[in-house]
Amino acid sequence: MSTENKELGFFKTIGSFKQRFWVASSMEIFERWAWYGLFAVLALYLTGSTDEGGLGFSHVQKGQIMGYVTAILYLLPLVTGVIADRIGYKKSLIISYFMLISGYFLMGEVNSYASVFLVFLYVAIGAALFKPVISAIITISTDKSNSTLGFGIFYMMVNIGGFIGPAMSSTLRTQYGWKMIFIQAAVVIFINLLIVIFFYKDPPKEKKEKESFNDAVKGSVANIVEALSDKRLVVLLIIMIGFWTMFNQLFYTLPTFIEDWVNTAALHNKIAELSPWLASFMSGGGTSVNPEMLINIDAGAIVLFQIIVSYFVLKFRHVSAMLTGFIIAAIGIGITFYTGNGLFTILGIVIFAIGEMTTNPTFSSFVALISPKGKEALYMGTYFLPIFAGNFFTTFISGNLYQAWSDKLSLLNTEMVKRGIEIQQVGDGFSKNEYFTLASEKLGMTEPEMTQMLWDSYQPNKIWYVIVAVGVVSIIALLIYDKMVIKPKEKREADASIV
Repeated sequence: MSTENKELGFFKTIGSFKQRFWVASSMEIFERWAWYGLFAVLALYLTGSTDEGGLGFSHVQKGQIMGYVTAILYLLPLVTGVIADRIGYKKSLIISYFMLISGYFLMGEVNSYASVFLVFLYVAIGAALFKPVISAIITISTDKSNSTLGFGIFYMMVNIGGFIGPAMSSTLRTQYGWKMIFIQAAVVIFINLLIVIFFYKDPPKEKKEKESFNDAVKGSVANIVEALSDKRLVVLLIIMIGFWTMFNQLFYTLPTFIEDWVNTAALHNKIAELSPWLASFMSGGGTSVNPEMLINIDAGAIVLFQIIVSYFVLKFRHVSAMLTGFIIAAIGIGITFYTGNGLFTILGIVIFAIGEMTTNPTFSSFVALISPKGKEALYMGTYFLPIFAGNFFTTFISGNLYQAWSDKLSLLNTEMVKRGIEIQQVGDGFSKNEYFTLASEKLGMTEPEMTQMLWDSYQPNKIWYVIVAVGVVSIIALLIYDKMVIKPKEKREADASIV
């Protein structure tokens, strides 16, 4: 924190933020509410049994829809940021909100693979219009005296919205069905539309020489290419792909793993012994804990503990903080997939959240650390690239690999073929839930007994080997990077300061 910021004091610093900052922060809460309210349950919706309103897609199809579209979302700001600069932030936000309102609503009305993919892509384009604009508004609404606190508040808003969305969705889908998830997202974005129309004003534009749209996009791409000519930066971005690939398992893979293998009814009963209200909240009023409420522990932990973790991280070297975060995150994500015990799932998610809190905010500072003076903004423009690649690679872990190793329906179908038991395949009005019920009857087992038999026979939790291996490779790579790049750089700077 700068000396100027210390002189202002905490409350005076809070008071230094103008209306535009608070309007943007409020819009971030609602946008994240809508996005995570859908995204936290999207894997469940796409692969869910059709008799419960799900689409019954395969995990490969789920992985492609979530992975490819979200990857594209993180590349689009190269173009959408240029559009926003040309037409103004307010117009960009209005266009974004109209796209998101219509897109979220339409997602609840389509049910074929192609139509869901295309509508979700339309939503992603709307979200890509929003992302660079809201970050830019926060940037121009802060200065050296309050930017650290300003971005800290903004990051907290992200996680508040990311917590509220899934919590609301859990109750809505349990009580009213899947369509309410999409209606909720559309309504929440409509609130943002009202906020931007009535409360937001663009800052005065600086007069610049007119540049064609094509030249502006080419300039944006050229900046990225220039930054990527630095091999040190490229290696760091490749290492960060591992973190984002691990992180994405929380939303792409873990919800369906919990749905398939974790006994959340037993977990609900254990929680009810301590707090009936909490058990009801986490189950959306049902009798088993909803997967999205377990996933939501991550956002809840960040809201509660980010400031504390950040305080301790300040005492670390940047690379040491990132290494610590990687190790903690790898341990946490491994635990979540290791057993079918819901208490271990909760423990793993909390541990992972600590790793995320340690790593993610530090990455931005770390990029700035290796940036040549005067090129910090240029280098920061590459921030989204590992997120893009992480989403792309997650497609195969959450899709192809999960389908082959961990999908309960696929493993049960394999077991029925092995035993020579004929059973109607899912499709044409025959749902996944009906398949499970009929299979348990033919096997002469209860459904929990059948699930345990599949767990013992096929070990679907072995997917954790691959997920944790990604983390381990990233940790080793970061250790080597520290030894060969960062420590020599720190030594040169220390020697120069002595001279």
